[in-house]
Amino acid sequence: MKKLLLFSLFIILFLNSCSTANQNTKQPTRRPSPTPSNIRIKTNSVTQTEREYQALLKTYKPETAEVLNSLLNDSSNSPTVSISVENKSNCNMVLTISGKNYFKKIPIGANKIGSAMVPKNQNYNVSGMLCNSVYEKTKYVTNSFSIKLSN
Repeated sequence: MKKLLLFSLFIILFLNSCSTANQNTKQPTRRPSPTPSNIRIKTNSVTQTEREYQALLKTYKPETAEVLNSLLNDSSNSPTVSISVENKSNCNMVLTISGKNYFKKIPIGANKIGSAMVPKNQNYNVSGMLCNSVYEKTKYVTNSFSIKLSN
């Protein structure tokens, strides 16, 4: 009888310790990582582009005369060519032109044209954000060219 009582006490202690161990063990809780809504991302990119546009307007010096001279005169011997971008949307944009030893940001207002003179015979990455759409193009530039962008 003593053996049965000891065995029962052992079983009770064992089961009690098992249930205590399970209750005290904390499982890591997984919380889904917060994902921002598309609306906030779009608003932030539009806001950021508009801020950059307004800041650039204060210091930007357009190259209108140089571009017009290049387009109207025979500039085949010139070391530079023009890149013109027509923004046919209702959004302001900042156009970035980058190449070997060349980098320029051009603010282009809604329904306006922006342009720049760049050294010819080089690869250029032309990019910008237009009404929540990203424009990006790499082009080897040998002659003047223009791009029309709309939303």
